[in-house]
Amino acid sequence: MSETTREKLTDGGWRSLEFGPFRQGVTIHWIHHFDTDQPGVALLKYEPGATVPHHRHEGLETILVLDGIQCDEAGAYGQGSYIVNAVGTEHSVWSDTGCVVLIQWDRPVKILGE
Repeated sequence: MSETTREKLTDGGWRSLEFGPFRQGVTIHWIHHFDTDQPGVALLKYEPGATVPHHRHEGLETILVLDGIQCDEAGAYGQGSYIVNAVGTEHSVWSDTGCVVLIQWDRPVKILGE
């Protein structure tokens, strides 16, 4: 298995991976860190009630919900949902139940409010 390969993520394979600190109530497992010409790819694990404050997307962001429900001002997205956030869009993110998402960012987001 290569260092960028993660197996059986949709079948709960994420449960055996190590996660580290990211934001309060949210941990991260990096698959590929950002570099000058490559996006960041990671798994984010939200504890129940965790939030990410209002932010703007400086690059395209795509999300696949692997477990639980992730929410923003536009709706609630359960397991299997695929979300695309275009450059320049803004929102907050939270999970009342807790969730795990596979996320790819072209560029880091800009936090607008804490």
